[in-house]
Amino acid sequence: MNDSKTNKPLSGRTAIVTGASSGIGRATALALVQAGAAVVIYARRKDRLEELASEISGLGGKSLIVSGDAGVQADIDLLLNRSLSWNDGGCKYDILVANAGRGLAGGVISTNLAKWQEVYQVNVFGAAYLMRQAGQYMVQRKSGDIVAVGSVAGRNVSPFSGFYGSSKFAIGAIAEGLRREICSYGVNAVELSWLPISRVKLFISLFENSFITSTGPDCIDTSENKRL
Repeated sequence: MNDSKTNKPLSGRTAIVTGASSGIGRATALALVQAGAAVVIYARRKDRLEELASEISGLGGKSLIVSGDAGVQADIDLLLNRSLSWNDGGCKYDILVANAGRGLAGGVISTNLAKWQEVYQVNVFGAAYLMRQAGQYMVQRKSGDIVAVGSVAGRNVSPFSGFYGSSKFAIGAIAEGLRREICSYGVNAVELSWLPISRVKLFISLFENSFITSTGPDCIDTSENKRL
């Protein structure tokens, strides 16, 4: 439902945002609220979710806090079940933003193997399971939108993010495959790899300097349309 009178295009819709305690997830949750959506905010840090919920309330919005691990299937099932039973018995969710993820600094030959498993459990297996479950539900309703938050590291791999970048490349491929499976049912899926927020700009600044120091200036395009 689009509430044109109040300029709230997402009025009447419920959105789920994972990794909502900081960064892109937090900013996305606030933007969805400002557009009129009720938002289910999900992350491990309940204290930060409570801070976000307070800010959402101050904006006149509605939020539901669910805390859990984005790499654990039982926690994901709880998230989706609680989302369905919330919002005045609305028994639905319309939008999923699969944003939760773990970073991994270091090269392929230098990082700990256990860290590889941790990163893939959240960034790939957990996110894919969440999108799968939500996709099945949305196909039944013949309506919904799924957004997987990727990373520029999944498209332009650096010497320091090969394994992390591969996890983001993987979720992009999964999101595209999902899109092709469900688009005929009125459900959309998309992966976004670039969001112009301050945290991303800081990442560029810090790591560009690191790349120049470690690999030499020839490894980076420093033109106006620079890319890592």
